[in-house]
Amino acid sequence: MIGAGPAGLSAAHAAASAGARVVVLERAEHPRYKTCGGGLLGISLRMTSEHLRVPARDTINAVTFTHDGRREFTRRSPGEPVVTMVRRDEFDHAWYRAVVQAGATVRQNSLVRAVSQSERTATVSLAGGGEVTARVVIGADGSAGVSTRHVGVTFDQQDLGLEVELAATEADRSRWRGRLLLDWGPVPGSYGWVFPKDDQLTVGVIMEKGRGADTRRYLSDFVARHGLADRSVVRDSGHLTRCRAAAAPLRRGRVLLAGDAAGLLEPWTREGISYALRSGAWAGQVAAKDGDLAAYDRMVTERLAPEMAAGRRLLGLFGRHPGLVHAAFASPLGWRAFTGFCRGEISMHRVLRSRTIRAAVGMLGGRPTRAQPAAD
Repeated sequence: MIGAGPAGLSAAHAAASAGARVVVLERAEHPRYKTCGGGLLGISLRMTSEHLRVPARDTINAVTFTHDGRREFTRRSPGEPVVTMVRRDEFDHAWYRAVVQAGATVRQNSLVRAVSQSERTATVSLAGGGEVTARVVIGADGSAGVSTRHVGVTFDQQDLGLEVELAATEADRSRWRGRLLLDWGPVPGSYGWVFPKDDQLTVGVIMEKGRGADTRRYLSDFVARHGLADRSVVRDSGHLTRCRAAAAPLRRGRVLLAGDAAGLLEPWTREGISYALRSGAWAGQVAAKDGDLAAYDRMVTERLAPEMAAGRRLLGLFGRHPGLVHAAFASPLGWRAFTGFCRGEISMHRVLRSRTIRAAVGMLGGRPTRAQPAAD
């Protein structure tokens, strides 16, 4: 495995649990920070809970929605959390420990330089001259990683996310505990968030790549709007999310890609943890058998591709009619759909299978027609 984030560690756990000999190569050292909202949907929570104790920092049962800072309303849902908040350094480290316990070897501070392969094996070349050869290599080193380039993944959506981790005061902790905020932003397709994590608040925004100045301005205004401009900044970071083109490869020979490395994420929300955990587990299961590697392609195509296609359609609708989407979440039906999606009870694909909803989305222009933006 290349990369010890959720995709690589999920793959390693699945393969090791199936009896395969597993080596994970990680360029950094756990626990390490990763720019990420850190909101676990129900799918991620259930998959993780099967193998380890989830290091939750908060459980969310209330969501505040705003439309570019206006038209604020809050909805609450008792019972099972709508979202569970984690810090990625703690979350990934917990998975790391579970993987080691499952029998895998994790080699940290191992920088991968290249991947090559023959008919029977694949070889990973490391900085400093070492090599690791295996029957199957799973690339989970991010969308800009060596394995992604080796397989030749192409992307049709790229977005810039900016995020600050702020030290929360006691008043902040009381104000935000159990509640997150989502703001539909000033640029079509953009949005911002405030996620509580005990003594920290994760505040971020995301917008299509190529609008760096607009994204930075949005974050600055967003932080100030919520009275957080004077909080101590624990971390200030950014990242690009890249969503695969529908026809992009998932595998080349004996090299399989999972998670961000394959461009697997939900196009509207840009949520990627659940996609990483699922694709990683499938890749690990298939790799452990070392038989029909194309089975992995079929799993992703059958189980994740429809969700991504639905997300693209809804992103198109959101980009054209953010006010309508905002109003929809204020309704009982919209709130049930939102909580059902977050808890993993329904999928966007299932919602769009309704003939009435599909027709309404089409009439409103809910199609993936985003032009490729200029480089940032």
